Amino acid sequence: MRWWALTLVMLSACKSPALETCDKEERLFGRPTADTGLTDAQCAPSCASCNWTAPSLTRATFDGWAALELATPYAEVTEDPYEAAAPTIPADAVCGVHVDGATYRLVDYATPDAAADADAIITHRGVCGVCSTLDDLAVYAGVGDLTKPVRQCGLDHIFGTQEEHLACLMNLGFTRPCAQIWYFNTKHTQAECADECFSAIDDPYHLDDGALNPCLRCDEQLSGPVFKAIAGRTRRNSGLATALCRPCDSVTPLAHDYLERSTR
Repeated sequence: MRWWALTLVMLSACKSPALETCDKEERLFGRPTADTGLTDAQCAPSCASCNWTAPSLTRATFDGWAALELATPYAEVTEDPYEAAAPTIPADAVCGVHVDGATYRLVDYATPDAAADADAIITHRGVCGVCSTLDDLAVYAGVGDLTKPVRQCGLDHIFGTQEEHLACLMNLGFTRPCAQIWYFNTKHTQAECADECFSAIDDPYHLDDGALNPCLRCDEQLSGPVFKAIAGRTRRNSGLATALCRPCDSVTPLAHDYLERSTR
């Protein structure tokens, strides 16, 4: 077994494989940076209510995830999904990973128990989508602050072509279908939240009380539902601690132990 696979086995051994739920806590979950606007006392990568601390993963782990090949790649998102209502996401649904050697499949399950019965590794809450791939997980986990570079792509290409904007997003490591939903999300937010976002362009991500700034709040409310339905994976439903801090009761604690399965 390679050392990076052994590392993940050791990390996951400290955590029950069952899907847990954290309670709401005064302190938020995340890894604050200078752009977050919160202190370590206000936001940290752990939730005491469910005894969860997000592991600090390595580049070797991310490379290991990206080396696994998705058996059936997603089709491109060529039509703007914001032209229709957001699809409903079943409340108990989870997205499961089945690893077979150097390849893997993504499968929707109605409940965590159904995923466990099928010997699937739960990779996030909610149905699978175009950002549920392990390549995109590597980006989500490896880039501690996606807000800044994604926003910069939007600003740099606000009057440019879609392909230029997509190239910027794909340079972050996103697969093309995942980059496409991020593109449509950005364009929708630019249209619906222009006043809030341009007035808060230099503001920290959070207000002093921990709430999101007006731009991010507008994006979450008006663009978030469609994004979640199409992307599948978000940082909080994957249990990732990032520069955007979230309430513990909205975070899914998960041990992403795909590499251990790939050695079977």
